[in-house]
Amino acid sequence: MDLDALTAARREEWARLDALSRTRRLSGPEVDELVTRYRAASADLAEAKTSAGRSAQSDHISTMLARARLRLTGTPENVMRQIPRFFALQLPAALYRVRWTTLAIAVGFVIVVTTVALWVSGDPALVASLGSRAQLEDYAENRFTDYYSENPAAVFAGTVWTNNAWIAAQCVLFGITGIWPLMVLVQNAVGVGTAAAVLAAFDRADVFVLFILPHGLLELTSIFVAGAAGLHIFWAWVAPGPRSRGAALAAAGRSLATIAIGLVFALGVSGLIEGFVTRQPWPWPLKIGIGAVALALFLVYMLVVGRRATRLGETGDLTEFESGTPTLVAG
Repeated sequence: MDLDALTAARREEWARLDALSRTRRLSGPEVDELVTRYRAASADLAEAKTSAGRSAQSDHISTMLARARLRLTGTPENVMRQIPRFFALQLPAALYRVRWTTLAIAVGFVIVVTTVALWVSGDPALVASLGSRAQLEDYAENRFTDYYSENPAAVFAGTVWTNNAWIAAQCVLFGITGIWPLMVLVQNAVGVGTAAAVLAAFDRADVFVLFILPHGLLELTSIFVAGAAGLHIFWAWVAPGPRSRGAALAAAGRSLATIAIGLVFALGVSGLIEGFVTRQPWPWPLKIGIGAVALALFLVYMLVVGRRATRLGETGDLTEFESGTPTLVAG
């Protein structure tokens, strides 16, 4: 069969099908015509695929058919219904996908922090290179703890929230580089390890742990998740599988960028804990317990709710109505 001849013979019919599928409001006769032309174009696609395999013409027909099918069967989703679906299915499914990478990052982060802390604190020359003894002692005795109470609680909570949310968003959105998430994670690990070393050098390692844990449990986990999402996007570009790199990258970007939105809320909670709980003169078991409960709720959402959403077929990706009609190829 000559595809060029088929295209010339059917061009006007396909154009009419495309025009009907793009029409905002269809009358009864127009709906009937759309169905008729949809069936005819489907037969054209089958004939083209059988005789010539995949071609530019068959891709063009597939796209028109997909749009027409969506016009016949798809209806716009109510925004108020999309929001519950996002939090009940899309977001937890996306979080569940990166669970093992998140665990690997967490283990690596702890190893780097511990290595830096032991290395620096065990070498007086390295400690001295960080500043004068008076400056370091002031940091260990005063400035480290004063940091959490020198500003009003609401202002401090808002500041750390926006800062951490921006860091998480960068890890996800710039994850395609493969370098940015690792750079952010290593920088944070070295910073935490160095702070721990300074306080340990002045016998205040317990203060470091007690002031970090209440908010740090959820805050650091959120950063680990963001780094994992970014690396998954990078890997989709490196190893796309049977799909093209562009298709694999687009799917990973759509499904995992939702994590950046979800982490805004998780980091908001950790910011509230850092601003309103860490500074309080409450018993340490209570303050750390609040942080542990916040982390436990996040992990239940990520692992339990996420596993359930994944079993329902969710990947975190957008629906066809939200993302637009894809290019389909029959056969």
